[in-house]
Amino acid sequence: MFEALILGLVQGLTEFLPISSSAHLRILGEFLPGAQDPGAAFTAITQLGTETAVVVFFWRDIVRIVSHWWGSLFGRVPRSDPDARMGWLIIIGSLPIVVLGILFQDEIETSLRSLWIVATMLIVFGIVLGLADWAGAKRRTLDQLTVPHGVVFGFAQALALVPGVSRSGGTITAGLLLGYERPAAARYAFLLAIPAVFGSGLFQLFKSWGQPTVYGPIETAAATILAFFVAIVVIAFFMNYISKRSFLPFVIYRIVLGGLIFVLLGTGAIQA
Repeated sequence: MFEALILGLVQGLTEFLPISSSAHLRILGEFLPGAQDPGAAFTAITQLGTETAVVVFFWRDIVRIVSHWWGSLFGRVPRSDPDARMGWLIIIGSLPIVVLGILFQDEIETSLRSLWIVATMLIVFGIVLGLADWAGAKRRTLDQLTVPHGVVFGFAQALALVPGVSRSGGTITAGLLLGYERPAAARYAFLLAIPAVFGSGLFQLFKSWGQPTVYGPIETAAATILAFFVAIVVIAFFMNYISKRSFLPFVIYRIVLGGLIFVLLGTGAIQA
């Protein structure tokens, strides 16, 4: 239970920061008493807690988007309505991660969880995030989001299937490269993650039901609940932070952490 709660705490702290929660859970598992990978299923299920925090935090936005999108299907709301368009853009942006998640499910749960890959992704996508934050125009708002941009956001989110990339980090990086403001890119990244995370988490919950896992259902549930409460605080902090400051501290953190993992792997202190 103690290990599961530690992992739940870390999940809540890191899910919405562009530093990869799945990488942190994968790395942390090596330093807990059991010294083992918590597994893709545990990671996906605990993400249900953090994504529920998104639903709570953006509840009014989500209700408005869903109602306007639904109304647009029956002509009660114009299809050009910004919230109706956002509903379609979230659906379109969710397709890449669904397709790629199904096609590469075995690799996602096994070979792609190698710490060599995790460390590499932390460094590479940390540098890309830094360059995007430095070079991006940061002028576009979500009202200017187009279908092609939604597809780009979607493929960027799909990269997070590889631990170390970061779901929010990959999507925000794409938004910055396309010229969107930091808060706009982050808001769309959080909304876009809702279908993907709930779909993945519920699938893994169903798949692991009755099967032996690293942590039992009670421990996993406790970790998921803790992750929810921590994530609520982190979302509020992060949205306020990026409205005033750059992503540089997160870029530096990713590079330092990735380098440290390379050193630990190279010296045999941990196994890949």
